[in-house]
Amino acid sequence: MTERIPPRSGAAFQLAKGATLCVIDPEGGQVSDLLAFSADDPREVVSNGRTFDYEETIRLTAGNRLWSNRSNALLEIVEDSCGVHDFLLTPCSEATFRHFYADKPVHRGCFGNLAEALAPYGIDADAIPVAFNLFMNVPVDGEGKFRVLSPTTRAGDFIRLRALTDLIIGLTACSAYDSCGGSFKPIDFRIE
Repeated sequence: MTERIPPRSGAAFQLAKGATLCVIDPEGGQVSDLLAFSADDPREVVSNGRTFDYEETIRLTAGNRLWSNRSNALLEIVEDSCGVHDFLLTPCSEATFRHFYADKPVHRGCFGNLAEALAPYGIDADAIPVAFNLFMNVPVDGEGKFRVLSPTTRAGDFIRLRALTDLIIGLTACSAYDSCGGSFKPIDFRIE
């Protein structure tokens, strides 16, 4: 069954070892922040640094794995119709909105949405790391400068990730203006 995360909100749920999480951009042009914590010990969490180190790339797609702060593989990307994701930038937050969008209303962002969704699992806000930002378009030039551009996804683009251990997943429909091209749309997901 496919579930929907409304615009500018988030969800958390358990994902059993061997199950596949399919995250879908139903309308195109929408980012989704993804977090993964070990269900056995939520202090073990997805790590961008370990992932970049062990996968030897910042361009993660089918065939790559997402690693934890304890050097264990948590998820494997098994299929990816988009191929453009970001693992450099932190979830947007109230501070993000005050810093980058001074002329727009402040929103709690993905950080606030993830904190609320993960709280029932005993995961507090200070435990939220850099998220794997699905469909987020952050090109990096040869000098290390990056830009946040509109997602390249079209309606129906998706990514499938297989759980390599029992996990707690946090997932959002991103709230940041630049990340989503100035509009906010839902994100769909299903456990297969």
